Amino acid sequence: MSARTFTVLSRRWCHLCHELITALEPVAAQYGWRVEEIDIDADPALEVCWDEHVPVLFAGEVEICRHRLDAAAVHAFCAAFPLESSVFPG
Repeated sequence: MSARTFTVLSRRWCHLCHELITALEPVAAQYGWRVEEIDIDADPALEVCWDEHVPVLFAGEVEICRHRLDAAAVHAFCAAFPLESSVFPG
């Protein structure tokens, strides 16, 4: 089973980043995804590229939303994946 991960590009001091992650965590848990946060200030190349465009939510290479959580877009994205369960043998 591969880990399904949402990646949030963020900044430690960004209140929008904190709000997006807080809103995303229960939705991610609902679908069995994990949330990874990357602080762009720790990587000069990311800082130059994303600067004031954070937060940005990705699933792999797919940008789902930025600045505020678009819960409908997250649900639609996750609905495209079959649910994984350790209860059923496969």
